Amino acid sequence: MLDRTTIEGKAVVAALQLASERPWADVTLRDIADTAGLSLADLRGHVESKAAILTALLATVDDHVLRTAPRPDMAEAPRDRLFEVLMSRFDALAPHKAGLKSIAAAAPLDASLIKHALSSQAWMLQAAGIGADGVSGGIKTLGLASLYAQVFKVWLEDDDPGLARTMAALDRRLRGGERAIAGVDD
Repeated sequence: MLDRTTIEGKAVVAALQLASERPWADVTLRDIADTAGLSLADLRGHVESKAAILTALLATVDDHVLRTAPRPDMAEAPRDRLFEVLMSRFDALAPHKAGLKSIAAAAPLDASLIKHALSSQAWMLQAAGIGADGVSGGIKTLGLASLYAQVFKVWLEDDDPGLARTMAALDRRLRGGERAIAGVDD
């Protein structure tokens, strides 16, 4: 999934590797450049910060999910379609779980990262055949971003290969979200 032939891709791979080895707060851009076999100038020419590297990771995961997701079966409940899309997202992230645990523990809140996380969830709604435009789409996107953040924390601690805890948490929260937005229309 990660393109190891581009500078941005090399930086993402190096960042995830380093984050799996030590706390994210202790990982520097110099460390990332060195691990990726890049100069700082080359790295800076493509990413400006650690948050930009994380944004690149999110974009790569988005692209992977959108490329591999089947066309939504509109006969299925929206909740079920969204469940499948989000589980495919967790599947795509699975090889990087150790690094993501370190990154999540550091809780890097950056405006550009938050903006991309919201955009990402709007795309996940679209992948599930759920409109994400207008006021109701904005409400759905915000709700899904909150839901995803909660389930992501469960996923990080779920060591079961079948991801039973993650699937249960996702299903429970999607059901709650479904009830909460039942009256929201465009």
